[in-house]
Amino acid sequence: MSDMIKVGIADLKIAKAPQKLTTLGLGSCVGVTIYDPTLKIGGMVHVMLPDSTAIKNNVNKAKFADTGVKELLDQLIAQGCKKSNCVAKIAGGAQMFKFSAQTETLRVGEKNIAAVQQILRELRIPIKASDVGDTFGRTIELNLENGSLLVRTIGKGEKEI
Repeated sequence: MSDMIKVGIADLKIAKAPQKLTTLGLGSCVGVTIYDPTLKIGGMVHVMLPDSTAIKNNVNKAKFADTGVKELLDQLIAQGCKKSNCVAKIAGGAQMFKFSAQTETLRVGEKNIAAVQQILRELRIPIKASDVGDTFGRTIELNLENGSLLVRTIGKGEKEI
């Protein structure tokens, strides 16, 4: 499948139909896709952490929700996408480990989901579908022909959102 483009952890890629974008092993990380259905161009960012503001010199914008989602949108606009056409889908943000003391610092999945939702709201990109939270990892695949997002989960099968 030569048209499959892999997006790594803390990575961001843009593609055009008939290509597809995929990222593997979303645990507490959140996969964010933004898609322009008129141009059949989209992008995916694999967000690891919610907030870059605590980091002095953030060289990897894709690592954080606040900078990664904005960078993804900027790159799509640079490819000719209209912001008003763009829609988002998100997946991931699982609570992968059970902790007896639910300390705030360990709730990375929840924080990532909230940060992604917040930045998409600020950018005025509607979230068309999501598959987030719970306690299992996900692999996602964005079909740039139609904008569908295939979500695969170990032991839970797959679904299209």
